[in-house]
Amino acid sequence: MSRFVATFFGVGLLRPAPGTWGALAALPLFWALHVLGGPVLTGIACLAVSLIGWWSVGAAAGSVADPDRSEFVIDEVAGMWIALMPISIGSAAARVDVLALYPGWIAAFLAFRLFDIWKPGPIGWADRMKTPVGVMLDDILAGFAAAILVLALAALSHIFLV
Repeated sequence: MSRFVATFFGVGLLRPAPGTWGALAALPLFWALHVLGGPVLTGIACLAVSLIGWWSVGAAAGSVADPDRSEFVIDEVAGMWIALMPISIGSAAARVDVLALYPGWIAAFLAFRLFDIWKPGPIGWADRMKTPVGVMLDDILAGFAAAILVLALAALSHIFLV
């Protein structure tokens, strides 16, 4: 069961680029969570998937030296959902359909993948931990970095395009 969760129901077994597949698979589920419960439910889901991911990666990896296996993509789901949080909050605040903010979805996806691959600063530090916490934390931090970039791009678009 832990491997099934860590691979996000088998999505992590897709090739090439399982991390990208994991981030893509996170998108429709985030939309469904937002539709069902808005920012409150998406925020709770971010916390829940982070904790469940920590457990599943630890249990599925066992006692190997480096638990960060490419097929474990539950961390990408957590990070992607965090990157999307400004969109959930923004659509609820503006009372618009969350899909109407599609430029934000695109920016969140691209920014998250950029930070997840590049691993600047604390993201790289977390990645080098080589523990289940580090596996989850590098993507959580990449998600926060992407969310900040999404907020900055949204502010710029409102200044210059509206």
